Amino acid sequence: MAGHLRNWLADHLEISPRRKAEIYRSLLDSVSLADISYWLQVLFSAGIATLGLVLDSPAVIIGAMLISPLMGGILANGLAFAVGDLVLGARAIVNLAVSCGVAIAFAVLIIAPIPFKELTPEIAARTQPNALDLFIALFSGALGSIATAKEPKGVVTSIPGVAIAVALMPPLCVVGYGIGVAISPDIVGTGGYQVARGGGLLFLTNLAAITLMSMLVFLALNIGMPEVKSQVREWHDQDPESRWVQTLLTRLPVTDRLQKIGSLPSRLVVILLPILLLLIPLSQSFQRLQSELAQKQEDNRVKRLTTTLWQQQFANTSSGAPRSHISQLNTAITNNQLRVQLTVLTSKPYTLEDQQTFKEALARQLGRSAASLDVQLIEILTASNELLAQLSNPVVPEAAPEPPPLTVAQAQINLLQTVDAALGRIVLPTPAQPLRHEVSTSVVAPLTLKIFYLSDRDVSQDAQALLRENLRNRLETPAAQVILERVPRFPRPLAFDFDLSTLTATNQQIVNQVGRILQQQPALTVDLVSRAENQENPIINDNRLNAIQTILTQDWQVDEQRINRRAGPVLERGERPSVFLKLNLK
Repeated sequence: MAGHLRNWLADHLEISPRRKAEIYRSLLDSVSLADISYWLQVLFSAGIATLGLVLDSPAVIIGAMLISPLMGGILANGLAFAVGDLVLGARAIVNLAVSCGVAIAFAVLIIAPIPFKELTPEIAARTQPNALDLFIALFSGALGSIATAKEPKGVVTSIPGVAIAVALMPPLCVVGYGIGVAISPDIVGTGGYQVARGGGLLFLTNLAAITLMSMLVFLALNIGMPEVKSQVREWHDQDPESRWVQTLLTRLPVTDRLQKIGSLPSRLVVILLPILLLLIPLSQSFQRLQSELAQKQEDNRVKRLTTTLWQQQFANTSSGAPRSHISQLNTAITNNQLRVQLTVLTSKPYTLEDQQTFKEALARQLGRSAASLDVQLIEILTASNELLAQLSNPVVPEAAPEPPPLTVAQAQINLLQTVDAALGRIVLPTPAQPLRHEVSTSVVAPLTLKIFYLSDRDVSQDAQALLRENLRNRLETPAAQVILERVPRFPRPLAFDFDLSTLTATNQQIVNQVGRILQQQPALTVDLVSRAENQENPIINDNRLNAIQTILTQDWQVDEQRINRRAGPVLERGERPSVFLKLNLK
């Protein structure tokens, strides 16, 4: 009955005995270690995939997938399991092992000299495989086996899709990327090995799933029929690599045991066992994915209800005029308490009673108690409608004697006083802190106002647009140019070699940038925090701080009172010594 079913499937897929022999021969040739073109495909595919991952380019990665040189070795492995061909299986395993080693090593060689080693989304997407990836590989392996077995007719459209779905080379290159990052001397930490483990798990998942499905497909198609097996024995006797493997297997004592347990049920157990083992970490990843999705859905629900409630009941005045707009909304759950932080741009501050009313209404919307809800309201005041009305329709005083014309100095003083008054009521979004401002005029730009602020991140584009419009209204100058320039609170840290205090060219450039900022912003001070190992001479650490302080005080005339230096936590063994800089307001 089973043989009749297999013949029926092969007949309907138009796979003749001649085609079965061709499939066997093709897969046998695909595991040859002497095929130079194959190894070139492995190298080129690994190079393209690695660079595509680093550049975060899906199109380049897909190009590497389409080459897919490893597919032949995996299908050959599945065929060996299906027909019980120990020689083919040994050759396929050796071919895959060497191919994986070559691809990983080539990826490491590409990653090691590259100065930028950012974890791109394309790399991160291949570091946490889950059970869904296993099912994708199962379906892809079945389709790939069928597409390989069928007689080519016209344009073959399924093979490229299978190559893209399986994606064998990119996970191997992620392994190489992780190893390359881990062994880089300028990167501290073990994150590279974690990335390599994730990519390796995804590759093993694809490998085991495709091997299983190709085995089942080749069993269903009865590729190992007696007529084909007789030809295979001749091919093995004629092929030098097969003869070498046969000679090696006859010398191994384990070969007899493998032949004794080489029945079909035993082979199924051998291939199913790794898949069951892989399901343990894959299921854990899937559960984490479910938890993250549930948390994301809950976060989106909270944000949606919060935004709707605010817009309906708190965004407008009692007369219906616009009063406020939500600039930023963040949520977090800690110890079963939900924290909701709103940053709003408003023309009129909200009272404590308004905030309590909003909190109680939001608690009812979310189905939570008010005690389990922490609402934080950050208000950024903008020009009120009343003030805008006064600016638009100023009260015209009674006629008075015409004053004498202003001198240039008086006009300059009046302009600066007007700008200072307008800026005195401006509040920047947290954590931005205003430093100073510059005012200039020209024929091209009647008024240019540059505002410097200290922050670890840029003010959002929406907040910048509102602040610019607000200042133009206050200054009654619609054409005024308002420029917001951020001063970074945390400049780049300075990295040093072990037991060396000499500043590299990059370090000198960073120190000069900090010196220029301190010279231009007299309200700032700088913290110098040095970190070193216990094994390092403490004098070296002091020399590093002295070298930095010398540049700041001598080259940029920064007062020593504005420089605070101290030693930070001791580094772990192998971490690179460094000095961290932090800018603060006095």
